[in-house]
Amino acid sequence: MTLPLVVGVDGSDGSLLAVDWAVDLATRNRLPLRLVHASLWERYEGAFPTLSRERSSERVLAEHIVGSAAERVRRHAPRLSVSTETVPAEAVSALLDEARNATTLITGSRGRGELKGTLLGSVGLAVAARAHCPVIVVRGDKAALAGSHERILLGVGDPDTCREAVGFAFREAAARGCELDVVRAWRCPVREAADDTALAEDPEHQHEKQAVALIQTLVADASAAHPDVRLRRTTVEGAARKVLVHRSAAADLVVLGARRRSGRFGLQLGRVSHTLLHHAACPVAVVPDRT
Repeated sequence: MTLPLVVGVDGSDGSLLAVDWAVDLATRNRLPLRLVHASLWERYEGAFPTLSRERSSERVLAEHIVGSAAERVRRHAPRLSVSTETVPAEAVSALLDEARNATTLITGSRGRGELKGTLLGSVGLAVAARAHCPVIVVRGDKAALAGSHERILLGVGDPDTCREAVGFAFREAAARGCELDVVRAWRCPVREAADDTALAEDPEHQHEKQAVALIQTLVADASAAHPDVRLRRTTVEGAARKVLVHRSAAADLVVLGARRRSGRFGLQLGRVSHTLLHHAACPVAVVPDRT
């Protein structure tokens, strides 16, 4: 059974951008699309007796949101398989539940009711930090949303958190026929540089060599599986979150790994992912390690 791409829709401009972006992703990967709207009114409506036969305005609104989103999909991709669901639950809970049976979960950067000054809505942040499937938050400028850069950016960090992200990035680069830029940022502590001046090899060069070796190890299997993917290996001195935000301006998607610890509650999101979700100039994919 092929699991669908799931898109959270709420009628906002951000969710409509997410729908459009998901249509392209589903078409490229030949996946069905599932549009989900979370509405608590279905739960509350049955809790109280009513003599009216008219549908509540909240139910009408929910049906309109998913119906108009589905019509939008059919206009863009008439042959794409699309289904809709209105779930009687709070948005984060509904989407996390949907993530259990999704290839990828896609959300907009801000939803209805979010403050316009916020960089990323609370729903998108919570889902990206807790879901056990890849989550893509659709954000960025027109060039990135249109895929004009023809480049995917993969930030690699701890090997234990990015192996699944590596495979995800290679598959997406292969489907798009675009370049994959694999980036490892490194830092050399000032004290270390001062203490090791007597060594035959300067510490900066040693850190860079380690970064190059890490990239080589992480991409070896995926590169062999996808020999047609144009690969760029980049090592940069600096803070990873700043390096990746800067390079996201020339990318159509940035891919990051994440760790999900069983039995842990709250947001499981590192500083780099948190920063990119708020500041990247293109959509951001957070891919949890499934091991």
